Parts: sequence; C-alpha cells; structure tokens
Amino acid sequence: MKEKILLTGASGFIGLNLLESLLKNKKVIIILRKKNNKINQLRKNKNLKIIYYNEIDNLNDLLKRIKADVVIHCATHYVKNHSYKDIIKMNYSNILFGNLILENTKYIKFKKFINFSTVWENYNGIKNNPKNLYSSYKQSFSNILNFYKNKYSKIKFYNIFLSETFGKNDNRLKLIPVLKKNFKSSKITRIVSKNLILNILNVHDVIKAIEILLKKNVKKGDYIIKNSQNFLIYNIVEKINNLGIKRLKVNYLSNKIIKEKLYNYKPLPLFKSKDSKLIDVVRHIVS
Repeated sequence: MKEKILLTGASGFIGLNLLESLLKNKKVIIILRKKNNKINQLRKNKNLKIIYYNEIDNLNDLLKRIKADVVIHCATHYVKNHSYKDIIKMNYSNILFGNLILENTKYIKFKKFINFSTVWENYNGIKNNPKNLYSSYKQSFSNILNFYKNKYSKIKFYNIFLSETFGKNDNRLKLIPVLKKNFKSSKITRIVSKNLILNILNVHDVIKAIEILLKKNVKKGDYIIKNSQNFLIYNIVEKINNLGIKRLKVNYLSNKIIKEKLYNYKPLPLFKSKDSKLIDVVRHIVS
C-alpha cells in the first residue's frame, strides 16, 4: 500500500517541485483555497487528491476527515520587508494554517511531521535572532511545534532549516530567480556587494533530503540541509558572462565582504548535495 502524504503549500516553489516528485510513487493530498493553473496540469494523476476549502472553520472540519501517514508542511508566505497589508497573510500561512493541522493530529493520525523553516530564525548565527517579521513568524511556529512534540511524543517531528534555494517554478523575489528573470530581459540587477557569499541549494537536493526523511529511520529533531560549498555571487556572474551567450548585467553597490554565518544546526544524516554545483546554478539562470 502506497504511503499517503498530506502536503501543504503545493502551489509554492518548493511545494510544487516536491509534489511532482512525490506523485511518482506516493498518494498525495493537497489543500487549496482556489484553483491553480500549475496544479491543474496534475489533476489527472491518480495519486493526487485535491481538497478545496473557503473558510477556517471549513478547513478545520475537513482536516478531521483526512488520514495521512506523513505531513510535509511547505506552506509559507515570504515577505522580506513587510508592510501592514502583509501581516494577515503572513500570520495565516506561517502560523495559523500549520497550527490547525497540528491541532487535528489525533484525527489525521500521521506518524511524521516535516516542517520547513529558515536559517533566518537565528540570523547570522545568533540564537533567537530573527532577521525580519517573516522569520519571526517561522520562529513562532517552531515554538508551537515544540508544544505538539511534547504532547505527541511517539510522532517524529522534523524541523528542517533552509538557506537560499533555486530551481524551476521559482517566482520569489530572491536573488537567483531575480538574476534569471533579469538575464532573460536584459535588465540590470543591483547586488549589495561584489563580495556577497551565499550557500545555495538546488530544489532537487531539497527533495532528496525529504526522501531520506521518508525512507530512513532518522531521529526526530531539528536539522539543516545546505550545500557543501558556498558561492561568491561575483563568480556566478562572471561564469555566465564568459559563456558568450549574452551578458548578465549587474551593478554592485559595494565591495564589502558579506557572508552570513549559519547557526550550528545539526546536519541532516545521510544528506549530501549533488545538484547544487556552480555549473548547476549557472545553467539554471541562463536556461
């Protein structure tokens, strides 16, 4: 019998890539508030079940009727610099939605709960130092998750921390998708420094990490999945421009060395990045 997965955030960047992968050999349930064109292309897959809802009370009732072996919680609302209008959406996607699922644990009867969070919870390697309101919400949900960990001690709860990611279906206002978009349109990208250093991970490797959590007997807890190497953004830009296809136009605002220090999270056992080399980043941007 195929393992049944309840996947949230299926219309988002990581969620959609994960959904396409899971549908190859898993039964997947997704929850949507409205129809999505990219999801509609997968509707005919016999392994996919879509549940629509319109209000919180309606969602709560629906969750009581869902049965799943594993919950993968990708739902999020990312805003780097928020405004007043963002607060309700951020609260709903980053806290309330996941909290409703956790509150219905006894009905869903899942054995594993995999949550995605951000290294920005402990920005620059400092414990409990959220970089912005978005990471504050993610940190708040981590605290909520700890409550349910204690309440349901036999369930394996995993909190997975991510830094920068890239891959297909990425429309976020983050550096790699912006570089890709601006390369295509020949627009200039403003980058904070010529010496900006980032840890960047291909979404394919993120999916491999989830496969480890699904297939292997990994001890419950908090883990980071990251690239085995960091990238100087200047080197990525130069590699692209040396291809001779067209130039990636960049305006560096400084020469300051900027390298985020990651908190000392535990690395996910058995995980090693394979599709996140410099050439993989370059190919993604120019494709």
